Amino acid sequence: MILDKFKLDGKIAFVTGSSSGLGQAMAIGLAEAGAEVVCHASRTGGASETQAKIAALGRQTAEVAGDLSDKSTPRRLIEEVVEKFGRIDILINNAGTIRRAPAVDFSEEDWEFVLEVNLSSIFRLSQAAGKKMIEQGGGKIVNIASLLSFQGGITVPAYTASKSGVAGLTKALANEWAKHKINVNAIAPGYFATNNTAALQADETRNRQILERIPAGHWGNPEDLAGAAVFLSSAASNYLQGHLLVVDGGWMAR
Repeated sequence: MILDKFKLDGKIAFVTGSSSGLGQAMAIGLAEAGAEVVCHASRTGGASETQAKIAALGRQTAEVAGDLSDKSTPRRLIEEVVEKFGRIDILINNAGTIRRAPAVDFSEEDWEFVLEVNLSSIFRLSQAAGKKMIEQGGGKIVNIASLLSFQGGITVPAYTASKSGVAGLTKALANEWAKHKINVNAIAPGYFATNNTAALQADETRNRQILERIPAGHWGNPEDLAGAAVFLSSAASNYLQGHLLVVDGGWMAR
């Protein structure tokens, strides 16, 4: 039965940045599909709400915490996940950050911080998880890219560079690891109503401009991403490699 391929029963998933927003919605979606889910927050206790919702579904859950701008954090987090559950089958690289300023004024500090969190930590997390998955005989890695993996954006040079890098890294890892039965793909969300886009939603002119271009006519809700995450984490996507799945209400088709 085709629906059975979407089931994640017995799988151990790890979702970074899952205390709220897109990460929380994807973590809950994976749990609803049958996975046991390890949540990540930047500080201890930050993902307690997500954990409670997962536990209410009857799934096992745990939290690992750490600042992804610290180069030592990604590998430690993967080790903790494996220590808690014995394996890692699914890695959702969702955690990210954004800093806004005109390119001529963009600080070196902001540039380095955004690139470390949004791109370098994804490589380190994937590298550590990939080693475990090769040993296990397979796995699923889903990176969270962006529409700015394809476009330039305005006053977000580091974010755009990082998300363009995520797209390239997704393809590079897919090329190397497909032979190990590890699927590496990405989701490119459009404009979703989250904390990261609060400034855009509050700007009357930009909000209107954005909505005018989205064929669906509204901002995405975090839950709109859960189905894509389950698909890319499941056996239903076994022949998909290095793909960027755009979930944007039609923005890129405009």
